[in-house]
Amino acid sequence: MKLERRRQSLIGEVISTKMENTVNVKVTREIAHPVYHKRVKRFKKYLAHVASVAPKDGDIVKISAIRPMSKRKRWQVSKIIRESVKLG
Repeated sequence: MKLERRRQSLIGEVISTKMENTVNVKVTREIAHPVYHKRVKRFKKYLAHVASVAPKDGDIVKISAIRPMSKRKRWQVSKIIRESVKLG
């Protein structure tokens, strides 16, 4: 009997590809302000390992949790959802 865990996944934008086998992904979430109840954007940046896919700056990617690879790297890019379009 094979049991496969459902891994935690997030969707974010690639903001840096300057490292080897690693990209920097910015994940945006919207929360309600505790007093004024207006929707406010909050950001968090994650370092994600790149194995098979090759994302570029501006791509929207899905990252999934893996075992720790280094001090800050605990995510892996699983697929590219939308590729960025460079104008001009």
